Amino acid sequence: MRRVLNLFDFRQTVDYKTEVLSGITVALALVPEAVAFSMIAGLSPLTGLYAAFMMGLVTSIFGGRPGMISGATGAVAVVIVALAKTHGVEYIFLTVILAGLIQMVAGFLRLGKLIRLVPHPVMFGFVNGLAIVIFMSQMAQFKYTDDNGVMHWLTGSSLFVMIGLVILTMLIIWGLPKLTKVVPASLVAILTIFGIVFAFNIDTTTVGDIASIKGGFPPFHLPNVPLDLETFKIVLPYAFIVAGVGLIESLLTLNLLDEITETRGSSNKEAIAQGMANMASGLFSGMGGCAMIGQSLINISNGARARLSGIVASIMLLIFIMFGSNLIERVPMAALTGLMIMVAIGTFEWVSVKVINKMPKHDIFVMFVVMLVTVFLHNLALAVLIGVIISALVFAWESAIRIRARKYIDENGIKHYEIYGPLFFGSTAVFADKFDVTNDPEEVIIDFKESRVADMSAIKALDSITERYAKVNKKVHLRHLSKDCRQLLHNADKVIDVNILEDPTYKIPYG
Repeated sequence: MRRVLNLFDFRQTVDYKTEVLSGITVALALVPEAVAFSMIAGLSPLTGLYAAFMMGLVTSIFGGRPGMISGATGAVAVVIVALAKTHGVEYIFLTVILAGLIQMVAGFLRLGKLIRLVPHPVMFGFVNGLAIVIFMSQMAQFKYTDDNGVMHWLTGSSLFVMIGLVILTMLIIWGLPKLTKVVPASLVAILTIFGIVFAFNIDTTTVGDIASIKGGFPPFHLPNVPLDLETFKIVLPYAFIVAGVGLIESLLTLNLLDEITETRGSSNKEAIAQGMANMASGLFSGMGGCAMIGQSLINISNGARARLSGIVASIMLLIFIMFGSNLIERVPMAALTGLMIMVAIGTFEWVSVKVINKMPKHDIFVMFVVMLVTVFLHNLALAVLIGVIISALVFAWESAIRIRARKYIDENGIKHYEIYGPLFFGSTAVFADKFDVTNDPEEVIIDFKESRVADMSAIKALDSITERYAKVNKKVHLRHLSKDCRQLLHNADKVIDVNILEDPTYKIPYG
């Protein structure tokens, strides 16, 4: 039980008061987010709220990162909105279930470790872009909708009241921890703004003005769709995208919290938990989701480190839905807006601005590309993928130009080429230019002791160079090559002499 529920791990110090109070704060912050994301997807508010409850509860119990909060997210909402419009909510439920199954398979195959391939500039761009998105999304609270459904900026006293309450919220969250950390500053801020609005009967937007959150326990519901090949052709592409987006956002959030808390979460365990949560969400009338960086940072900044905070947040959210909707619907949106703006400020990696002149130019480029894609397309998976591809291409280019050869002729008149640097698809052209086949002596040694033959392109390059020497009847000794290389260099076997005793045993990837 200890490995599953760290709540009862006596090796871990758990501050139960902090965990419970932080969980309540997170639950309050989850309400408008879940409602907003469900509306983005074109679904009912309860669909998002049920997803927030299921995702939060399952991942808090079984996830690989205690303290991380999951729920309905904008990244998933953006993916499924087209399917919701064309085929309806029942297809969404099936999509989420399949996405969960895919995520579980990824976890069992231990693919979570692939997140380690994400370079730091990509992380900077992802986090900074997400901070900007969180901030920009709060600007909607400074607008109102007229009778024709057109959005307008608030003016006059309504605007000043909103700004004043938001600033007061931010000041409490910023200043209270300097005085005391007995209770979470964000919870105090929300209760303070709620009290001021109630006491002075201030006319301002509340949670209830966005949508009603009243409902019952999430109903178990099998997707009411025909289970045939045509249906799976429709939902499978969406399911893979939801699974990919969810895993990328969740595992990047896990890495970020690892850095903040200086602990290590389990990416594969989190992938399995995300899959279980999405399957449960789809079966209990939810839209699915993934880890929420904003709510996770609220939780961590409040001092929560165990699973209890996430469990409390999920249960409190359900209590709000079933019994406390009338009270929660009266919470001013200004308090939650101020809270989320502070989250955005805390999320932004300000250190990336300070060291921007010290970073390599290509790293700066990658960071800005990822940030801009995140901000303008709101597609976190695409942003990270683009960043990783650019970083990989830059790495390949730099590795390609680093290959070099130390050349000399020994006392026996044999010319030596000692190769340094990796030989792979990117460096084969530079490698080929190192040799002077026409003017070299009758016997040549090419030594790969300080090099690494990495792929089939490298094998082809070796094959080509031996053929060039063979055509002019010169003998080549290829030293320190693996058995794999020797077997593939069949075209030049008459002129190859390999040092078998010192050969490495690494394998060449063929695919």
